[in-house]
Amino acid sequence: MSIIEPQESTLYQQLAETFASAIHNGTWAPGSRLPAIRRVAGAHQVSVNTVLNAWQVLEDRGLIEARPQSGYFVRTVLPALAHPRKHLTEVTSPSSEKLDLIDTVFAAQNHPDYTNISLACPQNTDFYPVVKLSRITASLLRHHPEIIGRYALPPGNERLRREVARRTMDLGFSLTSDAITLTHGCMEALQLALRAVTRPGDCVGLETPTYFYLFPLLASLGLKSVEIPTDPERGLSLDALEMLLREKRLNALIVMPNVQNPLGCSMTLADKKRLAQQVNQYQIPLIEDGLYSELQFCWPLTPAVKAFDRDGWVMYCSSFTKTLAPDFRLGWIAAGRFTAEIARLKAVSSMAEPALLSETLAQFLASGGYDHHLRSLRRRYAAQLDEARGLIARHFPRGTRATLPQGGFVFWVELPGTVDSVTLFHRLLQEKICVTPGELYTLSDRCHNALRLSCCYPFDERYCYALKRTGALACDMSGLAPGA
Repeated sequence: MSIIEPQESTLYQQLAETFASAIHNGTWAPGSRLPAIRRVAGAHQVSVNTVLNAWQVLEDRGLIEARPQSGYFVRTVLPALAHPRKHLTEVTSPSSEKLDLIDTVFAAQNHPDYTNISLACPQNTDFYPVVKLSRITASLLRHHPEIIGRYALPPGNERLRREVARRTMDLGFSLTSDAITLTHGCMEALQLALRAVTRPGDCVGLETPTYFYLFPLLASLGLKSVEIPTDPERGLSLDALEMLLREKRLNALIVMPNVQNPLGCSMTLADKKRLAQQVNQYQIPLIEDGLYSELQFCWPLTPAVKAFDRDGWVMYCSSFTKTLAPDFRLGWIAAGRFTAEIARLKAVSSMAEPALLSETLAQFLASGGYDHHLRSLRRRYAAQLDEARGLIARHFPRGTRATLPQGGFVFWVELPGTVDSVTLFHRLLQEKICVTPGELYTLSDRCHNALRLSCCYPFDERYCYALKRTGALACDMSGLAPGA
């Protein structure tokens, strides 16, 4: 995974990204020797020191290694995941055992004494513009103290909605502020969308694996789900979806086309266009979860499915909780033909979002600070995903496979089949280390040997030890030696 944004990258960073991309796409295969440093310097018209600095970056990311008297070589990398079987799983609701496991994992993820390598929320202020946001908030309170006495009634703060509308152009679609309703994070946006387009007993299509909190959300609304095969590189199987749509088995669909959680994959442009065509043709509401879309490693960003929505059947949901200010809990939804119904449901659900926090975010977005912040996050997460995958390649059992995310900070790891990830989870809890077992991300039994891991933490000694220890226990359980 790599991202090149020349406006803020030094020469050695640009060179490192060029070779990182070549390694990831197979131009430089594992075990191959990189060209001599002076040759690279001459070919790219940079200094020897620039090449050495670039090589250091690639070493830190676990992509290359120096061999005495021999030069630099591409390291062995984790094998990719196999393509999924073409299966459909229909269930009414999650079992009580599944719900109990979700509660146990969530409690462990939020325990301050545990080393967490699975929670999809950065836990360090280095990942957020805390100082800038606090200054804006303090200034607003100082100059407009009356703001804390206001309700920002639905659809929400006008200035923030204008800034959100402006930003949607980066994802290929154009909105007015009137098309946007502010919500209490992305989860409320998803809930409002489901309430607007379904009734108890309806069936909702989901990717598999998918974000595990969708299961209790659907159950709370009396909805059934159909799990649709999802490729770890291309995303949702549109052929399987077409069959379901023809048979009229779905009343709605929830998909993450860009940077899917937990796989990290993104759909191709052609598949996004086809998906938009399908839901418009069959008039089935698509709830597009764009939570990680702004953390794509490519630039410009690849468009959302919403960009190809013809008749308003795509409802786009997102928030700033993963990128900017988790505790603000500010999200939004562009609901297309369902906009008026969403605003009505928001009014009877949680009424309003805080005017102070909404105005703080609006000012930060308008200043241009958010774009600078996102560029920094993308580079950091791309590098940390490489480092994490490098550690897994060296310390997890032979035969371990992992996704290569196209953005964000979560990825999917499949251990050898003899390793049960729920058992591994409980053994690690005894050592105050928390991972997320793959069983949470499906209502079937097909992910018993999988984990979702996250690298949105400082890569300090504590995090690296937890990752290595997870690998060591998996080796013990599988009886296999470490190393890809």
